[in-house]
Amino acid sequence: MSKPFVVIAGATGAMGKLIAAELRKRDMLVKALVRPGTAAAKTDSLVKLGGVSIIEADLADVPTLTRELAGARTVVSTLQGLGDVIHTAQGTLLSAAVAAKVSRFIPSDFSLDFTKTQPGTNRNLDLRREFHLTLQKSGIAWTSILNGAFMDLLANPSMSLVDRTKRKVLYIGNPKGADQKLDFTTMADIATYTAAVAADPNPTPTFLRIAGDTLSAKELAAAAGRADVVDTTEPFSVSWIGNLWFFGVLISAMRFFMGGEDKTMPPWQGMQYMVNMFSGEGKLDPLDNDRYPDIQWTKAEDFLREHFKNE
Repeated sequence: MSKPFVVIAGATGAMGKLIAAELRKRDMLVKALVRPGTAAAKTDSLVKLGGVSIIEADLADVPTLTRELAGARTVVSTLQGLGDVIHTAQGTLLSAAVAAKVSRFIPSDFSLDFTKTQPGTNRNLDLRREFHLTLQKSGIAWTSILNGAFMDLLANPSMSLVDRTKRKVLYIGNPKGADQKLDFTTMADIATYTAAVAADPNPTPTFLRIAGDTLSAKELAAAAGRADVVDTTEPFSVSWIGNLWFFGVLISAMRFFMGGEDKTMPPWQGMQYMVNMFSGEGKLDPLDNDRYPDIQWTKAEDFLREHFKNE
């Protein structure tokens, strides 16, 4: 590729596809790294974007990766998993990016602010923090994008804080926990911002913090009430479900008796995110939303209105 291009690892995943589409809107060529033997059905949507090259590459093969990454403006990792992915596979990708003299590396963070959370309180955030020790020693320019919680999870009945049936918004913590500000960003907005960073020829800060919407459980309940145009007779209220210390004990018990250490998102992992959010430790501050003024951020009320309409 003679024109500037961006490499995406994990390109067939939901986030990878969204970022690829946003890069094409910015007229940036894309190399999509996929596993050898990946079915065409998984890459068809990428090919249809035009300007996307599908590259089959083993993420353990540094020489091949180095050759494919040579000349890239940015390498974006959207790899998701446990230590074998975040440390090993992403570490190999980083080594190849360094060898290929890539200008910038964007790790697969996309999370709460793990620079402020306590080690041991969130396994998945610990994996990202540990990877950053390698990243900082690599010598490559890098940008980590932190976005709070995925707003899309508000539409997931098994993981959402919003219970439309019971007209409740759940919260944990002390009695003032319902006032704790929480950060939410849609995957689509994260992808738009990531594409803007990846295509940006100018140096960027090492950490960029974004939030499509920041609101408390009380404010989320009010937003849900305004969004539910089908049922306006009963407002949403907040519902306290436990102290932080209780959830800490519950998480430890679940890990011991239920296991799930080999799973990316066992039930107790979601609880760890809740503790980090409602304790305020994972709060994003300051925000870098204004870095790219053309981006329009999705608010929780608008997201929920569309979700309720389609339920």
